[in-house]
Amino acid sequence: MAPYGLPRQPANANEPPLNWRRGLFRVWLLLSVAWIMAWVVYLSLYGIRVGFRELGDFLALPVLLFGPPVALLLFGAMAGWAFRGFVPDKER
Repeated sequence: MAPYGLPRQPANANEPPLNWRRGLFRVWLLLSVAWIMAWVVYLSLYGIRVGFRELGDFLALPVLLFGPPVALLLFGAMAGWAFRGFVPDKER
């Protein structure tokens, strides 16, 4: 039977390889910022609970209510940026 249509090619024939170097660097940067952010949240909560008694009531509510959602938003934005680093340069 005669072949009709487009000739078959391997799926990866024209696709450039992933950019592992840039992608893994961004993932490392993301994890480093998450580590620093976790320590900042822990130390600020410890400071509010123990160290800052006169400003504790004033600072505790905004940090506890708005801190985790803002941190999660920033982490999500950075995670998207980090995983876009794996996209090859040709497809951007």
